[in-house]
Amino acid sequence: MNFLQKMVADQKNGVATGIYSCCSANESVLRAALARGKANRTPVLIEATANQVNQYGGYTGMKPADFYAYVKGLVREIGISEETVILGGDHLGPLTWSGLPEAEAMEKAKELVESYVLAGFEKIHLDTSMRLADDSRDEPLSDAVIARRGAELCAVAEQAYASIAGKGAKAPCYIIGSEVPIPGGAQEAEDGISVTRPEDCRRTIAVFQEEFTRRGLSDAWSRVIGVVVQPGVEFGDAEVFDYNREKAAALTAVLAEYPAMVFEGHSTDYQTRKGLRQMVEDGIAILKVGPALTFGMREAVLALEQIEKALLSGKNIWLSDFNRILEATMLEKPENWQKHYHGTAAEKQLARTYSYSDRARYYMPEEAVKASIARLMKNLREAEIPDTLLSQYLPLQYSKVREGVLSKDPEALIEDRIGNYIDDYLFATGQLR
Repeated sequence: MNFLQKMVADQKNGVATGIYSCCSANESVLRAALARGKANRTPVLIEATANQVNQYGGYTGMKPADFYAYVKGLVREIGISEETVILGGDHLGPLTWSGLPEAEAMEKAKELVESYVLAGFEKIHLDTSMRLADDSRDEPLSDAVIARRGAELCAVAEQAYASIAGKGAKAPCYIIGSEVPIPGGAQEAEDGISVTRPEDCRRTIAVFQEEFTRRGLSDAWSRVIGVVVQPGVEFGDAEVFDYNREKAAALTAVLAEYPAMVFEGHSTDYQTRKGLRQMVEDGIAILKVGPALTFGMREAVLALEQIEKALLSGKNIWLSDFNRILEATMLEKPENWQKHYHGTAAEKQLARTYSYSDRARYYMPEEAVKASIARLMKNLREAEIPDTLLSQYLPLQYSKVREGVLSKDPEALIEDRIGNYIDDYLFATGQLR
């Protein structure tokens, strides 16, 4: 029994425990997650998404084996036990190729899933919830079609696992579901979020189980540990829909009928600490978070830029100019934000920098932005940050510096600011020390 299966078993035995999933490829975020895991002696679940990391490289330029090696390298550098780090694949399916007809899209999705399992990923989210080019646009995609495609992908995953099972590989655990939010949060603000109906949840599980059984995947079904549902949480450009346990009560009560499953909550970014804890107590034991962590990184970098300006302006020093360079880069390459941000020019400019959906995260790997951050780090290392400026712009980190538990190194400050968001999840899942 691996950690995820044990977590599910503990939940079923009345222990309000869970795990958060760090859905990011950002190095500062990954370092922060691993450092928090080391400090709290807790497992760390890191997931890559299908559009981020795939057999063609995704937008990070990394294939699954590359991402696996990248994370493991950070694990060794930080000094956390490899046994405590779990890698997962998120939204694995035809998401990236939804513009193709089923035959082509599913073939690519099968290659994707196979590459993740062969690379050593232990948690596989099978996501076939999206319409493909030859699906009807006049009616919702049926559970039967979603489950059939999901089972096809699971069969490929099981074949891939069988080929490496004798080499010490761990059998993958699976997440299923047909009510799956898009990666990265909603594109538009909504009047409200509808909680998954209990009968829809039951039907989804039943149809998936039927398809798995029909394909001889009963052993794999025993490793389906979670179902993605909509418990009423989401975030958009400028608002957060908070968890309401009363509204979700009928849904979460369904879990009593399934002794080996919990719910997986997507888009839990920016939920309150209390709300996150209630979700875990109610059986939403896997909490996915991504944009909130890069949001924390961006907050820290902007704060450090203000410190840089206050400290070094007028001293004939080449300043980082981070905010201006980030904005110029986003305007030059608008494809990652223009479908998400709307309104006047001023409103879109505000969103590009400060939005909850944090589309700025896609621009952090751009060479000009990376160079700007590197310049910021260099400038602040060469000119020690005064406590007074740290108190003004990063007050939570100031307290830790004063207590002697955090250095003033700018990268350490960034990672600790990200860690403030992670702490809410560690508290919620019962892992904060």
